[in-house]
Amino acid sequence: MEKNAKIYVAGHRGMVGSAIVRELQRQGYTNIITRTHAELDLCRQDQVERFFAEERLEYVFLAAAKVGGIIANQSALADFMYDNMMLEMNVIHAAWQNGCKKLEFLGSSCIYPRLAPQPMPESCLLTSALEPTNEAYALAKISGLKYCEYLNRQYGTDFISVMPTNLYGPNDNYHPTHSHVLPALIRRFHEAKEAGLTTVTCWGDGTPLREFLYVDDLANLCVFLMNHYSGNETVNAGTGKEVTIKALTELVAKVVGYEGEILWDTSKPNGTPRKLLDVSKAEALGWKYQTELEEGIRLSYEDFLNNPMRAER
Repeated sequence: MEKNAKIYVAGHRGMVGSAIVRELQRQGYTNIITRTHAELDLCRQDQVERFFAEERLEYVFLAAAKVGGIIANQSALADFMYDNMMLEMNVIHAAWQNGCKKLEFLGSSCIYPRLAPQPMPESCLLTSALEPTNEAYALAKISGLKYCEYLNRQYGTDFISVMPTNLYGPNDNYHPTHSHVLPALIRRFHEAKEAGLTTVTCWGDGTPLREFLYVDDLANLCVFLMNHYSGNETVNAGTGKEVTIKALTELVAKVVGYEGEILWDTSKPNGTPRKLLDVSKAEALGWKYQTELEEGIRLSYEDFLNNPMRAER
């Protein structure tokens, strides 16, 4: 990408989109285009087509999505499928129609089968059943990456996709029921410490294994791939390291400074038992993550403390 190229970041107010904007600015890109939801509803095809026709964008980072944790996914299956399918199809289609040089689609590791081989290679996509708790979201994301692939094959576009593992970092969502596990734990342990609670109860039994990637590391990979990768197959984005949910909760409690007892509610779902990405493809291209988990949690907690309104989302 040329430093003055016209680059659109869809979803720039979200955790991933804002990190991509920061990374682009850090690397000296000067012509970054953004729109708020009030200015441009990506679920409205007419608005998206008009925007692309008027702006004549050269590069697109599609980081906009309707996201949430287990509760949000289970309680709003239809909403997760419809909103994500509509916005991604509208943006990808408009990018193709208006001759964008390159588009990068951001997915999620939940696209892979529930019982995929571990670590999960890009090639295991669609080889067996998905995790039921986030099936609707996964199906939408699979559709987006496949549409990019099919446009490449049919029309010769240069549309790529990247599939991140569990993300965390600045500008995360700390809502008590609609957030992902790591930000939810930050908020829960912070509030428990402030209230002087002697115990905190967490979901499941703590045995599932998870991988976590600091969002600024993902943003660095996204810009790297836009400049150095073309291909129909997606690229996994992760650390190649995993931790049990139990160990994660203990680490978050340590960083936050909560010294009470951690209890487990085994009547609540664990979710997928293991989700580790095979990141050898990204590493072979010349990229590797930089931020270790404890340091990333510390930076995330600082962001939480410095931006109290984020806890209200």
